[in-house]
Amino acid sequence: MPRFQYTARNFDGKVVTNDMEGDSKEAVIAKLRERGYFVTQIKEKGKEFQLFQRKISSTEIAIFARQFATMVGAGVPLVRCLTILGQQCENPRFRDIITKVRQDVEAGSNLSKALAGHPKVFSNLFINLVKAGEAGGILEEILSRLANYLESSEQLRQKVKGAMTYPVVVSAIACLVVIFLIVFVLPTFETIFKDMGDAKLPLPTRMLLGLSAFMNQYLILIAIGSVAAFIGVKKFFESERGIRLFDNNILKVPVIGMLQKKVAVAKFTRTLGTLIASGVPILQALEVTADTAGNVVIADAVNKTRASIREGESISEPLKASTVFPPMVVQMIAVGEETGELDKMLTKIADFYDQEVDTAVKGLTSVIEPIVIVFMGIVIGGIVMAIFMPMLELVNSGTK
Repeated sequence: MPRFQYTARNFDGKVVTNDMEGDSKEAVIAKLRERGYFVTQIKEKGKEFQLFQRKISSTEIAIFARQFATMVGAGVPLVRCLTILGQQCENPRFRDIITKVRQDVEAGSNLSKALAGHPKVFSNLFINLVKAGEAGGILEEILSRLANYLESSEQLRQKVKGAMTYPVVVSAIACLVVIFLIVFVLPTFETIFKDMGDAKLPLPTRMLLGLSAFMNQYLILIAIGSVAAFIGVKKFFESERGIRLFDNNILKVPVIGMLQKKVAVAKFTRTLGTLIASGVPILQALEVTADTAGNVVIADAVNKTRASIREGESISEPLKASTVFPPMVVQMIAVGEETGELDKMLTKIADFYDQEVDTAVKGLTSVIEPIVIVFMGIVIGGIVMAIFMPMLELVNSGTK
C-alpha cells in the first residue's frame, strides 16, 4: 500500500507534517479529516524518485505467483490475497502495481484484465494463463504451474548469465589494466628512453610509445567516441533490424550458437507445454510462445507452424521443415501428438534441455576461462616486455 506524506493543521492551528498509508490521496485525506486535521499539502511518498526505483525482477513475479497460488488454495478471497501481497512486497514499484490490480478487481474487473493493464510487468503468457485459470475454475493450479515455469526460466537464465559473467569481468579488468599501463605508466618511461641518447628503440616499444602519445593527446575524444559508439551499437541492436541480424548470426557462432539454440528450445518447449497443459488453445498458445521465444529465428519458425496448423497440418511437420529444431525434439513432439500427451512430452523435452544447457554452460566456462587468462597474460606481458626491452638492451650493451 502506498504511503503519502502530508502537511496539515490540527484543532489548535498547529502545522503537522507526517506520513500515512492509504489506497489513494482521497482516502488519506478522509482519514485525516476524521481526526480533525485540515490537509494543506499531500503527495505520494517516494513518487518523485520514480526514475531511481529498482526494476521488478522475474524472481519477484515468480514469488508473487507462488504466494498467490498458496493463498487462493487456502480459500482466501482474491481482494484479500492482493491486499496481503501488496503489504508484504518490498519493492515500492511492484507494491503500487499490486495495489492498482487489487483496486481494479475490487471494482469488479477480472483478475486477468486487471493484470493486462500492466503489460511491462505481467507478460502475455502470465495474462493468458490466468485467463485460462479463471475460465476453467482452476486458478490455484494455474498460478502454481505459472510459478514453476517462472522459476525454471529464471534458473535457466541465471545459468547462462553466470557462464558469461566471469569472462566479461576478467576482460573488462584486463582492458582497464592495459589502458592504465599505456596512458599512465608508459609516459614515465618515455623520459628514461630519451636519456638513452641515440640508442634505437625496438619496434614494439616505439609502437607503444606512439599509441601512448596518441591516447594521452586525444583521451577525452576517445572516451566520448567510445561512449557514443557503445550507445549507437546498443540502440542498433535494440532495433528490429539489429535484433534480427543478431539473432540470425548468434545461432551460427561455434559453441555459443549451440548453447543459444539449446536455451531457445528449452524455453519454447516449456512455454508451449505450460500453456497447453493449462487449457490454452493451441493456436493461441503458439502465438504467445512466439512472443516470448527470445529469438526471432525461433519466433519465425513458431509463427510458420501456427499458420500451417491453421491449415490442418500437425505441429511436428512444420517444425521439421524449419530446420531450427533438432530432429529428436521434432520426433518427441510427433509422439506426443500421436499419444495425446503433447504437454507432458514438451515438459520432458524442456527438462532434458535444461540439463543440456547446464552441461553446455559448464563446458563453455571451462573453455573460456583459460582462453581469457592466456589472452590477458599475452597482452599485459607484451606491454611489460616492450617497456623493459630497451633497458635490457642497454644493460647488455654495457656489459660487453
